[in-house]
Amino acid sequence: MENIVIILIEDQKEVLAAVAKDIDPLEENFVIEECDSAAEAEELMEELDAEGDYIALVISDHIMPGKSGVEFLIEINEDDRFRPTKKILLTGLATHQDTINAINNAAIDRYLEKPWDPEQLRSYARELITEFILEKGIDYSNFVEALDQRVLLDKLKHNT
Repeated sequence: MENIVIILIEDQKEVLAAVAKDIDPLEENFVIEECDSAAEAEELMEELDAEGDYIALVISDHIMPGKSGVEFLIEINEDDRFRPTKKILLTGLATHQDTINAINNAAIDRYLEKPWDPEQLRSYARELITEFILEKGIDYSNFVEALDQRVLLDKLKHNT
């Protein structure tokens, strides 16, 4: 069975550890990968794609050395292989223009400011992973406990 992967991108180790801790409950059902740069995330995404894994969600900081989070999210949105991947921009330093660019060109699904609410981050992650699984037509029976029940019920209602 292919893995369903969540990628976290943050250049500050303590912030990356905090994000990972906050979504750790999802690790029971999904693979969580941590990257400290967009370049590292690009390499990882290539490897995961070659292995046939699904990259369901990317949670990215914006201000990072090298390539910004918004630039990276725009690139993955323009790549047909990763267009279905859900995206959260988690930042405290994005300008108004950066945010508009992320919405218009990266098709981000959620924007969260630092400091974030851990429960809200987990809730958004569950919701977006559920949407990804349903949109891709992946058998969700093995993941039911970890998914957003409201999104699942809404999908079932519309399919009857």
